[in-house]
Amino acid sequence: MTKLRTILSGLRPAGNAADGRGRTQFEFEGVRKAQGAQAKNRIIIAIACFGVFYAVIGGRLVQYGLRSPETVSSIARADQLLISRPDLLDRNGEVLATDIRTVSLFAEPNKIVDPDEAVELLATVLPDLDMRGIHRKLSSNSRFQWLRRQLTPKQQSQILSLGIPGIGFRPETRRFYPGGPTASHVVGHVNIDNKGIAGMEKYVDGQGLGDLAAAGLTVNEDMKPVRLSLDLRVQHVLRDELAAAMDRYKAIAAAGVVLNVHTGEVIGMSSLPDYDPNNPVEALQKDRLNRMSAGTYEMGSTFKAFTTAMALDSGLVKMSDSFDARGSIRIGGFTIRDFHGKNRVLSVPEIFIYSSNIGTARMADLVGIDGHREFLTRLGLLTRMETELPEVAMPHQPSEWKKINSITISFGHGVSTTPLQTAVAAAALMNGGKLIEPTFLPRTAEAADKVAVQVIKPSTSDGMRYLMEMNVAKGSGRRAEVEGFHVGGKTGTAEKVVNGRYSSAVRFNAFLSAFPIDNPDYVVLVVIDEPKPEEGQHSATAGLNAAPTVSAIIGRSAGFLGVKPRFGNDMQAMSLSY
Repeated sequence: MTKLRTILSGLRPAGNAADGRGRTQFEFEGVRKAQGAQAKNRIIIAIACFGVFYAVIGGRLVQYGLRSPETVSSIARADQLLISRPDLLDRNGEVLATDIRTVSLFAEPNKIVDPDEAVELLATVLPDLDMRGIHRKLSSNSRFQWLRRQLTPKQQSQILSLGIPGIGFRPETRRFYPGGPTASHVVGHVNIDNKGIAGMEKYVDGQGLGDLAAAGLTVNEDMKPVRLSLDLRVQHVLRDELAAAMDRYKAIAAAGVVLNVHTGEVIGMSSLPDYDPNNPVEALQKDRLNRMSAGTYEMGSTFKAFTTAMALDSGLVKMSDSFDARGSIRIGGFTIRDFHGKNRVLSVPEIFIYSSNIGTARMADLVGIDGHREFLTRLGLLTRMETELPEVAMPHQPSEWKKINSITISFGHGVSTTPLQTAVAAAALMNGGKLIEPTFLPRTAEAADKVAVQVIKPSTSDGMRYLMEMNVAKGSGRRAEVEGFHVGGKTGTAEKVVNGRYSSAVRFNAFLSAFPIDNPDYVVLVVIDEPKPEEGQHSATAGLNAAPTVSAIIGRSAGFLGVKPRFGNDMQAMSLSY
């Protein structure tokens, strides 16, 4: 017992037993204060940590907000996807081309969970997708891939309902051509990025729209429409009659133009086969060439109009003169003959009406090689035509003109030019002698006078109108006449080169006309490539196919052009004294 007390007494705290209780209380209060301070410090540290955390988040958000968009090589900037193009209108305000809003499908492959499943789901809406190609895109490490451009609203809705992660849509504009192929070679078309690559669409881009688009300055802006010189009604008639001629004469192609002789405005121009600009891949086919301005051809006897005008304008030939058209002309190993020779001396009007190669060649020989070449250059037939349409070909001529060249060129062989510039040169023969470069934009007569160049004498123009009138009244152009509208014109039946030689079985036919011929307002030119004879006919000359096609075009479109028919005493033949 004594030993136990001793042990317990050793465990008591040192010091006075009387104040042991106070010291113990003091020690507990100190511990409490220390613990409180420690807790307070922990709270402060926690608040500081949260503050730093949110500061970092805020800083990153600001950083992301200030960063420029990531450049992805496979896609243009987002602002460029919304760029609008101006509407294209005909001269009466009818829409030829306009923008419609659409969306395009894209994928973020890094967010695609199961590429196989995604491809299978997309195929239920887009069964024509390239499955392998799409799977390869979805399995890549890229952040962006186009899957399909320009979806329909129905397709967008169906894909949205599939709920595929990593699949999205971007707004775009799509060019729409309400008339389809009606004016395709003039209006042109755009590519998948809504950039003009042909026709007047390309011209519009060349006027600054392309630069604005690259700068993103035309986003969501309604641009002022661009009005063209075309009359959609006349354009429809022209294309419809050309298509009928192709079918009727089993031709490989046909083309034509209606041109205002006072302003140079192209009222209608078509080349068949054509294409639908809503499906521009068709334009890549070889036979879809715009034959009116981008193709060059030997224009045959239509060139006799220019040779005759040259002879009259030179002062060396008068309308009352005559030339020996008997037999043939032998030159440079070639023999020049008439197709339906009269085998006698012919007056200038007879040479024109009977389309005499010999008589025309003798007039050209009288003018001379240098004068001949200079005259055709003056009329713009040997140089590249200037107009808004980008697709314009350069004419072909001999590098060195010899006498044989001048002789054959006089009746349309040896020089290849575009049908459109042939019509433009013919307009100068009809309008008093002024050459006016063609335009596909509206132009007033006053504006045309400022750019017009006097290329022949007004008296020469008067004489050519007389000859064109007589050719339809008495010559090879009789089938071009339209009752009440007084048509004049010149046929051209050119043999095409096959295996290096001219073939009489393969022809390029043309009819060059103007109306009303006493005071012409319009030139109409139609060309038909490789027509076949109709049943019961032995040949396929221009007078049998191109001339009646012109007649049908004028008969259907004259009212739209504001040309009133004249009958009886009001329609008197032009009388000239020579």
